[in-house]
Amino acid sequence: MSAKDTITCGEATIRLLAKYGVDTLFGIPGVHTLDFCRGLGDDATIRHIQTRNEQGAGLMADGYARTSGKPGVALVISGPGVTNAATALGQAYNDSIPVLLISADADSSSLGKGWGVLHEVADLNAVTRPLTALSACARRPSDVPELIGQAFSIFASERPRPVHISIPIDVLSEHVVDDWQAVALPTKAQPLKSAIEDAAKLLKTAERPVILLGGGATDCADSMTQLAERLGAIVVTSCSGKGIVPDRHPLSLSATTVRPEVQELLGTADVTLAIGTEISETDSFVERLDLGGKLIRIDLDPRKMNDFYPADIPIVGDAKTATDLLLTALREGQGTSGAEAIVAGIKTAISNNLSLSEQQHVKLLNGLREALPDNAIMMGDACQVAYTGAFAMPVSHPRLWHYAAGYCTLGPALPDAIGAKIAQPDKPVVALAGDGGFMFTMQELVTAAELGIALPIIIWENGGLKQIQDDMRAGNVPRVGVDGINPDFPLLAKAMHCSSAEPRSMKEFQESLAVALAANQPTLIIVHENDDWLL
Repeated sequence: MSAKDTITCGEATIRLLAKYGVDTLFGIPGVHTLDFCRGLGDDATIRHIQTRNEQGAGLMADGYARTSGKPGVALVISGPGVTNAATALGQAYNDSIPVLLISADADSSSLGKGWGVLHEVADLNAVTRPLTALSACARRPSDVPELIGQAFSIFASERPRPVHISIPIDVLSEHVVDDWQAVALPTKAQPLKSAIEDAAKLLKTAERPVILLGGGATDCADSMTQLAERLGAIVVTSCSGKGIVPDRHPLSLSATTVRPEVQELLGTADVTLAIGTEISETDSFVERLDLGGKLIRIDLDPRKMNDFYPADIPIVGDAKTATDLLLTALREGQGTSGAEAIVAGIKTAISNNLSLSEQQHVKLLNGLREALPDNAIMMGDACQVAYTGAFAMPVSHPRLWHYAAGYCTLGPALPDAIGAKIAQPDKPVVALAGDGGFMFTMQELVTAAELGIALPIIIWENGGLKQIQDDMRAGNVPRVGVDGINPDFPLLAKAMHCSSAEPRSMKEFQESLAVALAANQPTLIIVHENDDWLL
């Protein structure tokens, strides 16, 4: 190539991302990212989505990845762009979501010297290192294809946690020959045959087996129901594992580890098979679950084998391969009738033990389920109605229900839903948020309006941070900082170029939802706790 065929490192980075299959970037351009923007014109392969805060950019990348299974990518400036996006990295890290954060950095000659340059952070990668599988700075253009190759190798073969790559502005502006190519990606580790045989031998003798499923088992949906039926095993999932076995299957208790009725059941198991789950405290909100009998763990992450719940039989490797091998080893079924009766009894007990607020949540969720097609994607915020939905909102496939329990930050529902709609434009997407959490990212309504997407955003309005109010009451703690006023949501929607509705009956709610799903703009649907139609 001649000199005229060279491009800047920033533009070459964008072209390389396209070679890895990236089709969308979320972010806000700044003076430090102009060389990236050279590769993002109208004729570019990659679409750039302008967000209103870098936190929103990171969360949209997270939502894109959650629903597509492909890495989501955010592009931000150095300094505040990275610190604003750090919350999204924390969420992706805790929920094992493949998010790539590409950022600028200050001029390489100034790094760590405290000169007071624009957007200065003494060590930008130190900010994100605890929140990522890899955080590294490209000190020269040739570092960029190496680091991006490492990022996509992590996404393809390891526990898919986020990656941050920073590129100093002087490196971004250097010229390179446009010949960077995507590397061949490694595959996931395969389980040992001997470990599978040991697991199958133990499972054949189990009389009360339980299967715990997490997000790492998402690709096992085709065979997991067969495995549960062959074992006669009750299935309990994390929030990320919801729908791998259909929630309405007679062996499924869905994402119910938060329920005392299910916690008691887990202690009665004689064998527990945990697949793709870290058995997280944020799914049960108890310090340690009492898991009965022997524990078999299947996970890509070898560190999960002997952490808080040490495995009697550890199986490191791809969950789908391990599940298929177990199915082959377990040729004869053990019957499901006894387990089905136990599941039915526990579901009845949960229904009978709901609080007044949970009863209202269930009524709304039942109406929502009735009005939505089976393939609808629901993005929940950290709010009480989503907590209830984890066990009470039935879904029949994975990657349809999302409540980011791992980090449990406030505000992800709206930007996550936008990312989901970009990734899955042909599927209905609904955001479900509490009034308090919605306030964290409500500026992204403008992003959704600008995109012209049909996005119902259901706001559960209960006058404040209700979960913390309840916790304060239960702990006899003075009620402090949990009763702030809300905006006039319909006026807010109008100001943000959106529609709104305040239904006063189930019929009005479902009609509002139908209109919102057919619109060319987002719609706020405000539901007030303790309204007559919910009681």
